[in-house]
Order: sequence, then structure tokens, then C-alpha cells
Amino acid sequence: MRSKSAVQVISELDRLLECGWKGNVFFVDDNFIGNRHKLKNELLPEMIRWMRSHHYPFIFITEATINLADDPELMRLMVQAGFSRVFVGIETPDEKSLAECNKNQNRNRDLVSCVKTIQGSGIEVSGGFIVGFDSDQPDIFKRHVDFIQKSGIITAMVGLLNAPRRSRLYRRLEKEGRLLHSFSGDNTDYSINFIPAMNRERLLEGYQEIVHGIYSCRPYYARIRTFLKHYDPAFKTQTRVTWSRFIAFLKSILIIGILNRNRSYYWKLVFWSIFNKPEVLPLAVTYSIFGYHFRKVYRVRD
Repeated sequence: MRSKSAVQVISELDRLLECGWKGNVFFVDDNFIGNRHKLKNELLPEMIRWMRSHHYPFIFITEATINLADDPELMRLMVQAGFSRVFVGIETPDEKSLAECNKNQNRNRDLVSCVKTIQGSGIEVSGGFIVGFDSDQPDIFKRHVDFIQKSGIITAMVGLLNAPRRSRLYRRLEKEGRLLHSFSGDNTDYSINFIPAMNRERLLEGYQEIVHGIYSCRPYYARIRTFLKHYDPAFKTQTRVTWSRFIAFLKSILIIGILNRNRSYYWKLVFWSIFNKPEVLPLAVTYSIFGYHFRKVYRVRD
């Protein structure tokens, strides 16, 4: 396992600041918490000191495994260092499918509870989900929707299983004579490059059911409200009003709040935020914009 030293990371943050950047910084690491000892004793303490001395110019985002929820000290340090969001590969709520893809750290645990534990620490969870495993049963589509709605994961990236070239899955399917063509590289384009165990047409229909079930306006805005009711952003700069966010707010009013035929959902969320939890209004607007984007990407129509 390779990792950068605290000195390297701090020097990069210095350089970003010198370039005039302020805002989101993504730590591009498939599992940021892979070396917990180094994080707790070297990197995060240095980042905390740096962020305090520079008045918190950045908001950090990264990727981690679900067992982050098992370590309250690590979550506390990450929040103090300025981490506001983490992408977690949930993959599937089905135990057999988790075993099929060797996602052992996700097995034999209450995944919804783990997500809520991370959210409760002040870190928002984005999630990755996949359907199309050989073990998937006909009820898997509803189980995905139920999981995402209960967990309050706003940004749920749902994709169809595909077999990248040279992967173990690719080699297995090749031996079984189930490969069809090369992977397009986009697992959200309603394509699958092998013959699935489930009926192909039913799988594609079920995938559309998941997407519609989480990103059509009614469930999506309900999920935002559920999340915001219980979420207290520990890193307050993510709700700070800036000029660029003000412009984005005006654009959202025009595009989502006036021109969009489902504008009532937007206004209900905005007014709920103003009268119930005004400090999360910037987040409510941000998530509304996210939803508009996701409906475009997934081609969802209410």
C-alpha cells in the first residue's frame, strides 16, 4: 500500500491555496482509511492544525469502506480536518450478492445503521450500488429503492453490473461463454456486456424501476428532507453563502423553480428549510440542483 506523507499533503494544500483555490478538494483514493494508524497519528492531526491556521479554506471529500462507521475516533478526526462527504461502495443490500463480489467488509452488518452512524458524525454519505449479480432475485430492485430511501443517501450512483476486460468477473464469464461485447465504460447507459442470470429484459426494466424510484421528484425530495432533518453539518463552511452559490441559487429558481413543471417540490423544500432549519437552505438548494442533474443523466421523467 502506497501513501503520501503528511508533509507531501500539506505542501499540496499550500500550493492550492497559493493558486487562489477555495472550496471542494477531492482526495482521490479508493479507500482513504486503508492505513488508519497513519491517518490518526500523522496525516489528520497535521491537516487539523493546517486548516485551523488557514481559517478552513477547503471542504474535503474522499472515498472509504463502510467500516469507517466502526471507528468513532477516526470519524471525529476526519470531521475536524474538514471532511464533509465520503463515497462508500454499498454495492447491494443482498448478502449473497455481496459474497459473489467479495465485498466482505459489507457483509453481516446493518448497512443502513452504518450509513446513519457516518452521517450522524457530520459526514454525508454518497453511495455506489450495482444490480445484475447472478445471485440477484426479482425483489432486488425494490430492496435497493427501500435501502436508499431508508438510509437517506442523497447521491446514490446506481449502475448495471458489467465485466471490465481482464477482471476476474470477465475471465469467469469468458469461460462460461456469457460475454457479449466490450464494456462501454459507462455502467449507467442501460447496457450490460454479458448474458445475466436474470432475464435480460427484466433486469433492464428493474434497473429503470430503481432509478425512477429514487430520482423521480416525489421520492427524491422526500429523501432530502428526511436527511436534512437529522443532519447537522459539522463543517459549517459548506453552508456558507458565497457569490457563486448565490448565482447558483438564482439559476435554480429560474430553471427548477419556474421553468420546470415539477417546481412545487422545489418550493416546498425551500420553504421547509427556511421555516424549520434555515442553516441548511444552501444544502437544500444544492441537492435540488443535484436532482435536476441526476434526472438528466438517468433520463428520469415524472
